[in-house]
Amino acid sequence: MQPHRTSAPPAPPIASTARVVVLTRRGCCLCEQAQQVAERVCGALEQSLAFYDVDQDPPLRATWNDHVPVTFVKGALHEMWTLDEVRLRAALVSPDATA
Repeated sequence: MQPHRTSAPPAPPIASTARVVVLTRRGCCLCEQAQQVAERVCGALEQSLAFYDVDQDPPLRATWNDHVPVTFVKGALHEMWTLDEVRLRAALVSPDATA
């Protein structure tokens, strides 16, 4: 089952700083789970990975505050609120997929 999706704002410029970018915040258990999934998958597939704390960047916080964790793959929004390991792996191995 896919998480409920709302229309999302455009990807921020930092979304292209690594193959996978995850917006997180301290004390967020869903963010911790997403970090573990991203580290596991990106490590196994040797993909670049970056984490950004939305609370350290006011524009990111203003836009993505209610959606963390937010994951971008290849500069495009991949998932909000959760990070599914199978979907992330599929997005990274597919030459055309961005989500």
